[in-house]
Amino acid sequence: MRVGVLKEIKVHEYRVGLTPEAAREYVAAGHEVLIETGAGAGMGALDADYVAVGAKIAASAAEIFARAQMIVKVKEPQPSEWVQLREGQILFTYLHLAPDRRQAEGLMASGCTAIAYETVLGPHGGLPLLAPMSEVAGRLSIEAAGSALQRQNGGRGILLGGVPGVTPARVVVLGGGVVGTHAARMAVGLGAEVSVLDRSLPRLRELDTLFQGRIRTRYASTAAIEAEVFAADAVIGAVLIPGASAPKLVTKPMLKQMKPGAVLVDVAIDQGGCFETSHPTTHAEPIYVVDGIVHYCVANMPGSVPHTSSHALNNATLPYGLALAAGGPAAILADPGLRAGLNVHRGHVTHPAVAASLGLSVQAPESALAA
Repeated sequence: MRVGVLKEIKVHEYRVGLTPEAAREYVAAGHEVLIETGAGAGMGALDADYVAVGAKIAASAAEIFARAQMIVKVKEPQPSEWVQLREGQILFTYLHLAPDRRQAEGLMASGCTAIAYETVLGPHGGLPLLAPMSEVAGRLSIEAAGSALQRQNGGRGILLGGVPGVTPARVVVLGGGVVGTHAARMAVGLGAEVSVLDRSLPRLRELDTLFQGRIRTRYASTAAIEAEVFAADAVIGAVLIPGASAPKLVTKPMLKQMKPGAVLVDVAIDQGGCFETSHPTTHAEPIYVVDGIVHYCVANMPGSVPHTSSHALNNATLPYGLALAAGGPAAILADPGLRAGLNVHRGHVTHPAVAASLGLSVQAPESALAA
């Protein structure tokens, strides 16, 4: 199969769909790899690095769209990109369609086969292609909170870990999954006081064992969320419902009862955000203030550390990408995990949570692929 890799065009997105090491694996498997010139520059990979492993360099994105049978990306296609997709072409990338009806309609109109990293399931459950970026984003969320808490950025002027004789910041993590766990790990490591809220008692028990009493765990009732948010210096939004819009756990009226200068970091912003007052921001302008509360809602947080992120992502996506390149749509039918990743095929939404979030009808992957 001819596999194409585009240079990402989202603001301050420096990751790349295939690293040179991953491209080498595709070439070794007998596939032709086309890399848009400069696609890997943001994470330190030069065109020459790709040529050295057997890939070919394309002069433009248009050439990639015209020639590639499968396109491997990082972020969701932008409007100028989805109009270049065509029927029968496979798109393998993060999509986050639940809050983005316009993109969904663009993909449907193209007739392409779109597989979303964030809904692919692993052999034993879980979200193996979302996990590495969730790990990065969880860790970055604490760095973002620490920066936003600084007074010049509108924050309370509190150091996360405090110093001897001065209490540390109080960090509240909403969600005990991959993002929440890594956020808690970073916050604890810096010396902050940390609470993690989740609705899974088994997960709370796991976290209690993992952190050996260094965090507080609470069941995420409405009353508990309010109490923790109102007492927090920084709140990390780390909730996820695969394929669906994130629930709004912090409402606008709640902001008035929070500490002035407290920080909300919404890691769930790709799925619409878990704070009512959230809207996507960029690395160029990452924060804004509502009712005295600092909001950090960058929609591609791992893009700021592209070397780490690109390699971590490729480590996870490589076996699935190779399977798609070898088998095409048949590989999706053969693998329940890839079937769960299929979001759009030939004009139909095929993921139930995505369809429900967008108010669209859904067609089962099996029937869509068999048509």
